[in-house]
Amino acid sequence: MLLFVVHSYQGGNKMKQRLKLQALIEISLFASLGLIFDMLIPYRLPQGGAVSLAMLPILVMAYRHGLRGGLATGALVGTLQLLFGAYIFTPVQFLLDYTVAYGLVGVAGIFAGQVKQSAKDGAKKTLTFYLILGALIGSALRYVAHVVSGIVFFAEYAEGPVVLYSLGYNLTYMLPSFLVSAVVIVLLFTSAPRFATLATRDIR
Repeated sequence: MLLFVVHSYQGGNKMKQRLKLQALIEISLFASLGLIFDMLIPYRLPQGGAVSLAMLPILVMAYRHGLRGGLATGALVGTLQLLFGAYIFTPVQFLLDYTVAYGLVGVAGIFAGQVKQSAKDGAKKTLTFYLILGALIGSALRYVAHVVSGIVFFAEYAEGPVVLYSLGYNLTYMLPSFLVSAVVIVLLFTSAPRFATLATRDIR
């Protein structure tokens, strides 16, 4: 996923190159911020997972730079955790629980156009709706990735039916993480609407 997104940045005229350079710099900075948010958590669940604001920088980039910007930031946030205490059992499990799971949060970028237009028009209710909808979809997709990983790789830890255990276990931190991230992203974009429109266009 990450290689595909990065490959898409190649080519184009000088203006596009400048925009892409700006986006790449922001992706690096916000991915680092997401990693920092995730590292500041004082308590993690036994098989991984914690309530954090790690999704917030991914959502910001998704709304500023569109789907590809969100996917790239999320995939980078997840992949960087390889260096900082990720729970790794197999390479496939790592990709699913980190690179793919966090990358999927960036799917919120499908609403980047609506977010930017609503911010430009000063339509706070519409802006809030799309901010929350994008955060919900991105969080739900990440949740699904963690649930699948739990079923496939963590079945031995299940207390009862593995599917129900994985659904419940991952919900304990994903639901609060979604709620906190959604509240903060709404406060951020509604209090400073221009923040959503600083990026000239979505990454192509």
